[in-house]
Amino acid sequence: MVCSLFLSNSSTATTISSPLVFSHKLCQRENPKKGIYLYTPISRSPRIGLTSIKCAVDAPYEGNIPKFPRMNVWDPYKRLGISPYASEEEIWSSRNFLLQQYAGNETSEESIEAAFEKLLMTSYRERKKTKINLKTRLKKKVEESPPWVKNLLNFVELPPVEVIFRRLFLFAFMGGWSIMNSAEGGPAFQVAVSLAACIYFLNEKTKSLGRAFIIGLGALAAGWVCGSICVPIIPTVIIPPTWTLELMTSLVSYIFLFLGCTFLK
Repeated sequence: MVCSLFLSNSSTATTISSPLVFSHKLCQRENPKKGIYLYTPISRSPRIGLTSIKCAVDAPYEGNIPKFPRMNVWDPYKRLGISPYASEEEIWSSRNFLLQQYAGNETSEESIEAAFEKLLMTSYRERKKTKINLKTRLKKKVEESPPWVKNLLNFVELPPVEVIFRRLFLFAFMGGWSIMNSAEGGPAFQVAVSLAACIYFLNEKTKSLGRAFIIGLGALAAGWVCGSICVPIIPTVIIPPTWTLELMTSLVSYIFLFLGCTFLK
């Protein structure tokens, strides 16, 4: 920025430039004695309010976003502000609330997530340890049981849940069918179909048709005997009048057939 001084005589004029001027607005002063015209900057009063311009790089990091105050707390429970006996649902709620409150502050979010992940890993290890201890206790109980209990457990197995539900649905359907047809006739056909299904499932599992026949017929006989003994004890008030002794005995037999083809080896 330049200030120009014009020196004027009768015939010539001289221009003098000075780097002291910082404004492009100049005023003209005339010296009539020497014929000199001076162009000088207009002075501004310091009282005039000038708004200072701030650049984005001058703003502090993360602006005015609040900072998580417990960032340096070592205990993850205290950092999240929950009890050491808090449930997993309470841990999730505290984590979501703090992340929402300090959203945008990267350091605070990392501190909250670190405490949350540490508590999740601790909870996972505890659950795994509990399962292992439960299996160990059951195994120990079986080992300490009498010999006849061990021999009985050797004939029992636990199939997949899908297999259990499929067979349960089949025998429940047979029971419902027997109840619906109780007025027309006895459940002999439904019992025969249930026995055939039980033998089929056992043969598929044991790969021995003779063993499957023995177990299937034994389950049917046990169910029929148990039903014949237990059904008469039931008060007649809670039994529908159309339900006969034969029908109720067959319902007990369905239960024994289901247990035999599902859980016996």
